[in-house]
Amino acid sequence: MLKGNQGQLASLLLEDGVVSQELLDRALVRQAETERPLGRILLEEGFVKEADMVRVLARSAGYEFIDLEDYNVDPAAASMISDTLAKRYLIMPVAWDGNRLVVAMSDPSDLLAVDDLRAVTGCELKVVVATSTGLQMAINNYYRHDQLVEDISAEASRDFSADGMEAAVDAIEDAPLVKLLNLMISQAVADRASDIHIEPTQKEVRVRYRIDGVLYEMKPLQKNIQNGVTSRIKIMSDMDISEHRLPQDGRMTIDVGGRIVDLRVVTIPTSFGEKVVMRILDHSKALYKLSDLGFEEDQLRRYEAAYRRSHGTILVTGPTGSGKTTTLYATLNNINEDTKNIVTVEDPVEYRIPGINQVQANFKTGLTFPVALKAMLRADPDIILVGEIRDRDTAKIAVEAALTGHLVLSTIHTNDAVSTPLRLTEMGVDPFLVSSAVTSIVAQRLCRRLCDRCRTPYTLSPGQSPAADALGLFPEGYQDPIEIFKAEGCQVCARTGFQGRFALYEVLTISEEIGQMIVEGEHTEAVRKVAKAQGMQSIQESGMHKVRLGITSVDEVLRAIG
Repeated sequence: MLKGNQGQLASLLLEDGVVSQELLDRALVRQAETERPLGRILLEEGFVKEADMVRVLARSAGYEFIDLEDYNVDPAAASMISDTLAKRYLIMPVAWDGNRLVVAMSDPSDLLAVDDLRAVTGCELKVVVATSTGLQMAINNYYRHDQLVEDISAEASRDFSADGMEAAVDAIEDAPLVKLLNLMISQAVADRASDIHIEPTQKEVRVRYRIDGVLYEMKPLQKNIQNGVTSRIKIMSDMDISEHRLPQDGRMTIDVGGRIVDLRVVTIPTSFGEKVVMRILDHSKALYKLSDLGFEEDQLRRYEAAYRRSHGTILVTGPTGSGKTTTLYATLNNINEDTKNIVTVEDPVEYRIPGINQVQANFKTGLTFPVALKAMLRADPDIILVGEIRDRDTAKIAVEAALTGHLVLSTIHTNDAVSTPLRLTEMGVDPFLVSSAVTSIVAQRLCRRLCDRCRTPYTLSPGQSPAADALGLFPEGYQDPIEIFKAEGCQVCARTGFQGRFALYEVLTISEEIGQMIVEGEHTEAVRKVAKAQGMQSIQESGMHKVRLGITSVDEVLRAIG
């Protein structure tokens, strides 16, 4: 970033109205306490936007500022340098000004970068200033590996025609295959993908990335490198490379641009060969705060009252991929203290949390959830996390553990919070045990967040949109139009209109009245009616609230809640 002395920076920001005197004074007090740069404090405290600060500093230094988050980069200019050079100096050619190459930099005083760029391109340069964030976004967008993946796939295809065990042996040493997989994984990480799907078809190998819960098609691979790619992945994941008829799972760790990334790998036999799915494990998810996940204020208060208790069972429910594990890990982070013994049994252990004893279930050796749970109860636990309640034995032990003074957290597959007690009784747990042991049930769905940069406001009136009416956006008798937002698409969000996800929640507190209804076997709808009267907000109502706040769209909430 452009540099300026502290006094000059403060004066420039005040003159341009970028920061108020009150906020500046608060930042100066913080600076005196910490001796950190004023600019960094202003940014970290949210007193100033990075683009506003850089714009002011650029003008004072005599440079033009461009906002790369809303700028059409000329691909011909960007192609003048490699992605390696762009990332090394955080520098990017963005346009032509006559015969001069317009180059965006965060620090135009970096003469070494300017000299290297001039030597590589052979062009006269016009330097403009952009934010570091904008440059990183633009570099990720314009130096994608798609074409390179296609080229390497073609190169490997020319030299690689092995099959079966021969393919497995060749894959160990085959340089193009190694480079190909590294590029695919690094591009998936740059695109914020959660999963990579490699799917054999009759004529080619389909590649898709799951980004914010939706699968997007990438460049396909040549068909004749299919076995080599699969064998290479198996070798990296410690799988049996000779087994093609049965599903397998494994794990690998690789370095992506200095960032260590774990991948959970699954292979599945299909009619055209083995499909591979690689789940990218984002370790930052293990450090989430509950307040960042999407809970409404009242929901979070109800949930906190449950997990702060010394005993009881808390169940998180929802379909596969709805973020249940993330919610449980965030809960553990809130209650992880040196005074507590926390033990988990998971299948698999996705994220490793310091200070917590995590056990990997192993069904081949007999280390099932019930077996592990029984052992844990003899190991003086305070808090137990069970990855999933799948059967009667696990359910009974978890409930009994809660009744004997332990706090138990787990997941279960049901459609909503209210139907979960019935599911437990169907598993064979006595209703009176369910009502006594279960303290809170949280249902959730993941919903995509509208891109702040390009979301588009529009006015909607009652009866104008069947989707909004189906969601219940307008209360009965409400006639006034409201302003909400829809997805548009821009460079920042890769034209999807969305960036990131959050959860829609439903938090059911098992009150004395609801507990009695569970014992008496009352119908689910009767329980729901009482729960809503006691303040439970449904997933749908949470979605409506997020739509009104402009966080997401009507169509996205309907997609999320099904």
